[in-house]
Amino acid sequence: MRIETSAPTRIDLAGGTIDIWPLYLFHPGAQTLNAAISLRARARLESRDDGRIVIQSEDTGATVDAADWQELRDRTELRLLSLLAHFFEARNLTLTTSCESPAGAGIAGSSALNVAVCGAFAQWNREHFEPEALLQVAMNVEAQAIRVPTGLQDYRPALYGGVAALELDVDGVRRIPLSVDAGELEQRLVLCYTGEPRNSGTNNWEILKKHLDGDRHVFDCFERIRDTAAGMRAALVKGDWEAVGAAIAEEWTNRKRLAPGVTTPAIDDLIARATAAGATAAKVCGAGGGGCLFCYGPPDRREAIRAALAAGGARLLDFRIERHGLARG
Repeated sequence: MRIETSAPTRIDLAGGTIDIWPLYLFHPGAQTLNAAISLRARARLESRDDGRIVIQSEDTGATVDAADWQELRDRTELRLLSLLAHFFEARNLTLTTSCESPAGAGIAGSSALNVAVCGAFAQWNREHFEPEALLQVAMNVEAQAIRVPTGLQDYRPALYGGVAALELDVDGVRRIPLSVDAGELEQRLVLCYTGEPRNSGTNNWEILKKHLDGDRHVFDCFERIRDTAAGMRAALVKGDWEAVGAAIAEEWTNRKRLAPGVTTPAIDDLIARATAAGATAAKVCGAGGGGCLFCYGPPDRREAIRAALAAGGARLLDFRIERHGLARG
């Protein structure tokens, strides 16, 4: 038997980090905005005839080999994949994974891979999971793997695709698809990898601890991040592209105030190059400190922005906004 799945990564447009429980409970009206993109994570399950469980990552070249699924709980290499195989009680199979996102890119490659693997295992075991139940498994196992809390937004672009808002409130989390002209948005965005990987778990954990310890500066930053997300959502739905750019710029200003490591000299240099080429806004993806950067500007300046980023040493990532989420087969 052979099963193949894939799930898209995402660009986080606004409201990131506030989606970590319980941060959003202290900021009424909190929401995140994101767009699924066509850089996908992939999983493949294949039957074996020797009874073993083999997990192999095509991206890292690492392999885990076990005689029984219960051995996988304590494996440190390919930790997330091992824990997922343990949860689903994998038997007599090979799991092979790959991701089109660079490592540490900040575009939710690990979450997309997580959703793709969960979808593959559920199909393999012939288990039915409601979408939100599958996401709960993915989120909880990832928290076990990285040993810090995870955000809520990244699993949903991977499962559902599209452009959406995730409303975060006391009575639950609601994903609201947004009616956005994907083509208009695409032609205003340039995505690149800065060459510096980041560790979102560490960055977000430090910010979370400061917030819970009562740091007023961090609290005020999140208030502004919440308000900016609301403004960007309204602008996206209206197709007010100038206002969208202004909101992205404001989001980046507020995000940099969260912690000194959110931006770096290399990121600042790339943004300056893009701005000189006509970009009106830019921000890092994810927690910052490295990974991917996206720049926003008029369609007629897109190629100039791409050239400026490439000249600065960035790796350009071609993508389209992905309307479809988790795919099987």
